[in-house]
Amino acid sequence: MSLLVVGLSHRSAPVSVLERASLNADAKAKLLHDTLAAEPAAEATVLATCNRIELYADVDKFHAGVAELSTLLAQHSGVALEELTPYLYVHYEDRAVHHLFSVACGLDSMVVGEGQILGQIKDALALGQELHTAGRLINDLFQQALRVGKRAHSETGIDRAGQSLVTFGLEQLAVHLPVREWAVGKRALVLGAGSMSSLAAATLARVGFAEIAVANRTAERAERLAEILVASGTGVAARAVAMSAVADELTRVDVVVSCTGATGLVLTADDVAAAVSRGSAPDPAPQTPAGLEDRGSAPDPAPQTPAGLSVAGVGVDAEVVARLVAAADGGRRRLADAGAVRVLAAVPEGDGCPVGDGRAAIAGVDASSLELHGTWADQGEAAAQRQPRRGVRAQVDGVAVRLALLDLAMPRDIDAAVHRIPGVRLVDIESLAEASADAPMAADVDAVRGIVAQEVAAFGAAQRAAHITPTVVALRAMAAEVVAMEVARLDGRVPDLDERQRAEVTQTVRRVVDKLLHAPTVRVKQLASEPGGAGYAEALRELFDLDPQTVASVSRADSADTNDDSGRAS
Repeated sequence: MSLLVVGLSHRSAPVSVLERASLNADAKAKLLHDTLAAEPAAEATVLATCNRIELYADVDKFHAGVAELSTLLAQHSGVALEELTPYLYVHYEDRAVHHLFSVACGLDSMVVGEGQILGQIKDALALGQELHTAGRLINDLFQQALRVGKRAHSETGIDRAGQSLVTFGLEQLAVHLPVREWAVGKRALVLGAGSMSSLAAATLARVGFAEIAVANRTAERAERLAEILVASGTGVAARAVAMSAVADELTRVDVVVSCTGATGLVLTADDVAAAVSRGSAPDPAPQTPAGLEDRGSAPDPAPQTPAGLSVAGVGVDAEVVARLVAAADGGRRRLADAGAVRVLAAVPEGDGCPVGDGRAAIAGVDASSLELHGTWADQGEAAAQRQPRRGVRAQVDGVAVRLALLDLAMPRDIDAAVHRIPGVRLVDIESLAEASADAPMAADVDAVRGIVAQEVAAFGAAQRAAHITPTVVALRAMAAEVVAMEVARLDGRVPDLDERQRAEVTQTVRRVVDKLLHAPTVRVKQLASEPGGAGYAEALRELFDLDPQTVASVSRADSADTNDDSGRAS
C-alpha cells in the first residue's frame, strides 16, 4: 500500500473553481465513505479549507487510485471531471508526505507561515478517526504532520514570514496604516462562529477594536463566542446578535468579517448599499484637505470641481449615487476599479494620467475619505493603474471608508459587486491571493524547508522499517515455537531432569536462537528503512517459509493497537 494525494489549491486553480468545488460537512463524510468503498483505497481522509481540497488515501494501485480519487472529488464537489482535471495535482509516496509536511508548516499557504492550517490538519485527522476511515498510515502521517508544523513554528521564525489570513486581510483593509492604529475605536460585525470566524473575532479584539457583534445561524454559538471575547481581557465590548438583525448592524459598524460556510451569499450588494445609504456610524472626524473649508455641522454647499461635479458630503444616499452615475455617463468618464482595495471614482478621459492636474475625483463620500485612482485611457480602453495624487494622499490615508468588508469564506459570503458601491472597500480571498503573490520570503523559510526534508526522510525510513516489523515478529514467533517444541521433546527423552536443569537448558536454547536471529533481523530493518528496501520483507518470508497469514495477523493486531493508543487527534 502507498500514500496518494489528489487535490487542488489556490496555487493550481483560480478562486472561482475553488469556490465551486468547496465541500460541506456532509459532502466530506460521503466522499470518505465512497473512497473506502472504491477498490484501490484502504484508508483515507480529506483536508478541505478555504484555499485547498485534498484527498489523502492509502492505495494499492497508483493509476487506478488517481483515476478513482479524481472522479470522486469531481462527483462530490459538483464540478465536472473534465473541468476539474486541469487544476488537479497528484503526489505519491514520499512526495505526498513532503507536500503535507510543507502544508503543515505554512509553506504552501496563501500567506506563508500562517499557523491556522495546523488546526485544519487536526480537524482532517479527527474527521477520519470519527468516520473510521483513517487507518495506521493516515494516523501516523497526520500526527507527524502536526508535530512537524509545531516544530517549524517553535524552532524557526517562520511566523515572521507571514501572518494568518485574518491579520493579512486586516492589513489590506488598513492600507498603509498600522492595523492597531487603524482599528482604534472601530466597531465590527463578525458573521459566523466557526474556527475561522472565532480566530477573526479574537484578532479584532487583540488589535484594539472597541466593539464586536457576532451573528451566527446557531444563536448559542454566537453567544458563547461573545462571552469568550468579553472574558479575554482585551477590553472589547462583545455581544451576540440574531442573523435577522444583520441589516441593522451593518448601519452601525465600520468593519464586517465573514466566514460562515454558507453555500450562498450572506450579504448581497443590495444589502450593503442599503446599509451604507442608511448608515450613521460615527466615523473618525475627517481632516479637511487643503483648499476645502471646515464645514462644521452646517450643510454648506458642496465645493465644485473644475469639471462641474459636486463632491458629496459624508454619507451616501440614492441621490449621490444617481449623480455619480450621471456624471460618469454624461461626461464620458470612466469608473476606475483598482482591484484588491476598491473605491469608486470617476476619472476623466484623455491622454496621460488625469490625476496629476489637481482635480478632485468623485466617489460619493467626503473628499477626505477619497482614495484617488488614475486611469490611462487609450481609444476607449482604460488600464486600471493606481496613481494617487500628490499632496492629497497623505491626508486621506488615515481616514476610513464608510464600510470595510473582509470575506474569508469559500465559497464567498459577500457579493463581489459591493466594491462598486461608493464608500465600500472589499477584501476577499481572491484579492488576498493577488496581494500576497509578491510577498517577500523570509530567510526562515529556508530553515523550514530543511526541517521538512529531514522529517520526510525520517518518516519514510520509519514507515519502511515498520513495514518489515510484522515479518520480523512472525519470524521470532516461529523461532519461539521451535524452541518450545524441542524443549518438549527433550522432556520426553530425559524425563529425570529437575526444574532447575530444565530451565537452564531452555534458556540456553533460547539464547542460541536469539543470537542467530539478532544480526539478520537488525540488518534487515536497516536495509528496509532505505529507499527501495520494501523487498527485504518478502525475501525474509521466502527464506524462512513464513506463513503469510501469520504475518498479516500480526499486522492487523499491530494496527489495532496503534489506533487504540493514538486516540483522537492531538
